[in-house]
Amino acid sequence: MRATSARPRVLLLTSGPLEGQEGADIQLAAVLAETVPDVDFLWFTRWPSRGLRPRVAGGRPVPVVSLDGLPHPWQRLQVAAAGTVLGRRADLVHAVLTIGSGYPLFSRLWPPLLRGRPVLHTVPGVRDPALLRRCRPLGRTVALSEATAGDLLRAGFGDVSVIPPPLRIDRWPRRPRSSNAVPVVLVTGHHDPAGGAQESLAAVAAAAAAGARLRLVMALRPRSGQNPRALRAELCARAQEHGLPDVEVLGAVDDMRSLMDRADVLLHLPRRLGGKADIPLTVLEALATGRPAVLSDHPQFRALGDAVVRAPRDDPAGAGRQLCRLLQEPRWWDLLAERGRRAVEARFGVDRFTARYADLYRELLP
Repeated sequence: MRATSARPRVLLLTSGPLEGQEGADIQLAAVLAETVPDVDFLWFTRWPSRGLRPRVAGGRPVPVVSLDGLPHPWQRLQVAAAGTVLGRRADLVHAVLTIGSGYPLFSRLWPPLLRGRPVLHTVPGVRDPALLRRCRPLGRTVALSEATAGDLLRAGFGDVSVIPPPLRIDRWPRRPRSSNAVPVVLVTGHHDPAGGAQESLAAVAAAAAAGARLRLVMALRPRSGQNPRALRAELCARAQEHGLPDVEVLGAVDDMRSLMDRADVLLHLPRRLGGKADIPLTVLEALATGRPAVLSDHPQFRALGDAVVRAPRDDPAGAGRQLCRLLQEPRWWDLLAERGRRAVEARFGVDRFTARYADLYRELLP
């Protein structure tokens, strides 16, 4: 990367500390800091730590005041201010940031403050494609899917690469199907309107009406400003209305591996992605574990090919019929479990991800 013996300094600019909420930007940045060689990373860490270990062993952590790890506006302001100062001292700024409502203004005001430092921007997701009309590229851009790359190119982001998200496959071994007497359907998504929670309830109700026996576990991480207790009570009430009494509603999950082991099928049915990663890491974790997934048919999910089942976004009943078939046909379950594991191994391994970013760093570093 450099002809001198000094290692280049790369600032990882994320929406908050790496020990914060497990969003796509945090997870991607952590893998970069752990795996890209011959680089000294600057990254944001949570203060006070409250006993949490630093997410990354090497590099230089930069404290950010964060009481709960959620990306509140004041936390983002801290990151932007510190990032301006640190970015001027770094050899490269690598922003790992979702394009949300504040990004258009940020994309216009922030780059001139860096005084010409090169910037690489990884876009985990786009909250609303209409925002792209008001955005400017920070520098070289990376998307996680061909679908988002196309949106960025049409919006004037001139140089866009596609690097799929990685999964540490060694940490997610394939597991045999659970021994549950009643199959468990794991739902992921958000409480937001069209975030997948209500759509999943309707799909599961359709599967149950078609004869499927199942238990429902909903793992829905709340966003900043939401009331988890009220949202949980509302979901339980809606489940009762759908005739689904056996429902477990969780918030943030600390041990996703154990939860995947309990599950038989993953159900992820957002009508709008709403800034979530183009290919959520929870989906990759399910496929690596050998858990078939039923997804809404967003263009971003097409990279998964025939390794998953996709249903129209406006047809939860159709998703329910697919779910019912998966639960009642063991051979189809086995086929999809095998396809999912192979797809993760072939397309979403860490080695390929790291090599692609190492090449970009060599290209961009002075």
